[in-house]
Amino acid sequence: MTIVQKLTSRKFWAGIAGVIAPILVLLKMPENEITTVTALVTSCGTLIAYIFAETSVDVAREERGEADASK
Repeated sequence: MTIVQKLTSRKFWAGIAGVIAPILVLLKMPENEITTVTALVTSCGTLIAYIFAETSVDVAREERGEADASK
């Protein structure tokens, strides 16, 4: 599995959030801050996955010589 595949995996980001949350609990951070950090990690993962997905679509479109309808 390449790094791009890992970064676009929802399971990967869920795993990252699953590792970070208990560490924050061990550090005795307030529950609302743990929730905020977990939400931030998962939303960043979603954004990264979207960016890579759109990039791969754009590359495939360019390889086929199709014009980008969004421009």
